[in-house]
Amino acid sequence: MTEEVDEVLAANAQFYAVFERADFDAMQDVWADDDGVVCVHPAAAPIRGRQQVLRSWLALMANAPYIQFFLTDVEASVVGEVASVTCTENVLSAGADTPPGVFAGGSAAATNVFRRTPAGWRMWIHHASPVISAADHGDAEDGRTRPGS
Repeated sequence: MTEEVDEVLAANAQFYAVFERADFDAMQDVWADDDGVVCVHPAAAPIRGRQQVLRSWLALMANAPYIQFFLTDVEASVVGEVASVTCTENVLSAGADTPPGVFAGGSAAATNVFRRTPAGWRMWIHHASPVISAADHGDAEDGRTRPGS
C-alpha cells in the first residue's frame, strides 16, 4: 500500500468513528468545505450541498443513540487529487424507542469519495445502499427461486 492509500483509509475510518461517537463538530471536519458535496443515505434520495448534508448527519446522530460499524471488503484507490473507498457497512444500531439490550442490524454497500485539500483528505461523496440477502429475495443458494416466492 502507498502512503496516500493509508491516509485515505485513515480518513475513511475517521468518518465512521465520528458517526459512532455522534460528534457533530468532528463530522463537520470530515466533509469537504464546499457545496459540491453529495450524500446518499440508504434508501434515500441524494442530498446536495454542505449545509444540507451536515444537517442530515445531525438528524441521524440525534436519532441513533447507539450505532456501531463493522467494515468488511474495504478497498481504496487514489487517482491524483481524488480517492475512493468501497466497503460493506455491517451495522448494529438502537433507536430512542428500542428496549435496552435490543439492537437492529443490517448491511449497506458504501462508496466514499474523498478529495485532497490543504487540510488533508476530506469526504466529498458518501453513498450507501442497503444490501439485500438472497433470503430476502426468496432465492435459494443455488440461484433458483424458492416455492411460494
